[in-house]
Amino acid sequence: MINQVVVRIAAERILSGGLNPKTGKVYVLDDITNEDYRTAVENYILTATESI
Repeated sequence: MINQVVVRIAAERILSGGLNPKTGKVYVLDDITNEDYRTAVENYILTATESI
C-alpha cells in the first residue's frame, strides 16, 4: 500500500530541488527505488505541474 503523504513529500522535494536525507544530495526521481512509489511520485508530479 502506498502512503500518499510520503509520495507528496518526495514529489515536493524533487520539484523544489530539496535534499535527499539519505544521501545529502539533491533529491531526484532516480533516488526512488520502489517502482510503486516511483510511479506514484511521477503521477503526482505530472498532476501538480501546470505546464505539462
